[in-house]
Amino acid sequence: MLPYYQDASFTPNWLTPNAKELEDFHKIPNFSLVNQLGKKVTDETFKDKIYVTDFFFTSCSGICPKMTTNMLVLQKEFENDEEVLLLSHSVTPERDSINVLKDYADAKGVMNDKWHLVTGKRDDIYNLGRNYYFVEEDLGETKANDDFLHTENFVLVDKNKHIRGIYNGLNKTSIKQLIADIYTLKSEKYF
Repeated sequence: MLPYYQDASFTPNWLTPNAKELEDFHKIPNFSLVNQLGKKVTDETFKDKIYVTDFFFTSCSGICPKMTTNMLVLQKEFENDEEVLLLSHSVTPERDSINVLKDYADAKGVMNDKWHLVTGKRDDIYNLGRNYYFVEEDLGETKANDDFLHTENFVLVDKNKHIRGIYNGLNKTSIKQLIADIYTLKSEKYF
């Protein structure tokens, strides 16, 4: 069984998948973004899906290429599994247009029906990253909207929009643990 998380401290909450406490527990909110094919991607896209999300930008020469490589490992592992999707948010949506994302996806071997590279309003993306996925670990340090969002974290979200894990997207051991945790989630029963 995997824990549930509800804030940036990532303190594990050990609840059963259908516990009453989960009714008011932190969930990823409704969102609407656009992917590399110009298609709208919303929280409904991930309904009854397990997904892994991260935040990147196509012109990044630092951590992003390694993160993309590790997302490709996940894509390969779950390429024939309709229950598992991947979601990468551009943190430079003003530069990462649909066409730029499409070129990046094509160059990296992204399967368009498995892995959504999304753009949208910068404020929406940063709000999701900081306030709902909690991808930045600078606890106690308040970030302004104009502060750049840059993190190596991958976040695992279950079929009910609950965060179930955070992983270092640069670390092979962490990625292996993420894969194992996805299989654990797949075996959970939701009623």
